[in-house]
Amino acid sequence: MVLCYLGKAEIVVSADGLRVHSVNRSFPIPSVLRLSRLVRLKRREVPLTKPNLMRRDNYTCQYCGASNVHMTLDHVIPRTHGGTDSWDNLVCACDKCNSRKGDKIPREAGMKLRRKPKEPHYFSFVLASLGTPPAEWRPYLFIS
Repeated sequence: MVLCYLGKAEIVVSADGLRVHSVNRSFPIPSVLRLSRLVRLKRREVPLTKPNLMRRDNYTCQYCGASNVHMTLDHVIPRTHGGTDSWDNLVCACDKCNSRKGDKIPREAGMKLRRKPKEPHYFSFVLASLGTPPAEWRPYLFIS
C-alpha cells in the first residue's frame, strides 16, 4: 500500500474488491504489484532452527518415512564423529529410528537416508510455507 501511495509501485492485480478506507479516500488492496525500478536484495538464508528443519523434511522421518509420530532431530554424522550442526548434517527422525541409529553413521547402523539433506533455497522455502498461492499470482510465479 505504501509503495503504491509513494509511486514506487503500481497495482497489476487488486484483491477481489477489497479496499482500505481513509477519512477522505478509498484505496484498492493490491494482490500483485509491479515495482517501478529493480531493487536488488542480498541473498537471504533460511535460519537453521528446529522448526525450519522439521518444515524442510515435511515432519517426516528421513529413515523410515513415518510422519504421524513424535519427531526429533538426528545428526547424520554424530558430533562424536566430527559431525556439525548444519543443514547438510541434520535430519528429522522418529524416536524409534533415532534410538536405533544411536551414535553411529547410517551405514554402520544399517540404515539409509530417504533423501540427502541440503540447505533449502529461501524463495522456495517461503513459497512452500505459504501453501497454494492464489490463482491470480500463478502467471507471475516461476512454478508449474
